[in-house]
Amino acid sequence: MTTKTTINLTNSAKQHIENVLAKDTNGIGLRVGVKTTGCSGYQYVIETAKAINATDKTIESKGIKIVIDEQSLRYLAGTELDFVREGLNAGFKFNNPNVEDACGCGESFSLKEKLAV
Repeated sequence: MTTKTTINLTNSAKQHIENVLAKDTNGIGLRVGVKTTGCSGYQYVIETAKAINATDKTIESKGIKIVIDEQSLRYLAGTELDFVREGLNAGFKFNNPNVEDACGCGESFSLKEKLAV
């Protein structure tokens, strides 16, 4: 099922995802989610999508298919996904309006009581 776009990719993220998908012949898009873990409560999960499950939602941003499990969709509403390089480090950066606070290590986050959905 395709739904209204709730995640927007920057041009940098789009380019990186296209490069990854070009090397992964089984990849059909990007799977993004949120799981309970870490010292602040939640952590992002991001990987190449190999299939779309019955409870998944799909959205499209800049021509990239993004697959999200139904539960994570509400936590990610309004998020901008960027790909940044800082010195020798590179990775995805989530600009999520639903995040209230992040732990000191930056690996996990807590959510606002009232989400942007």
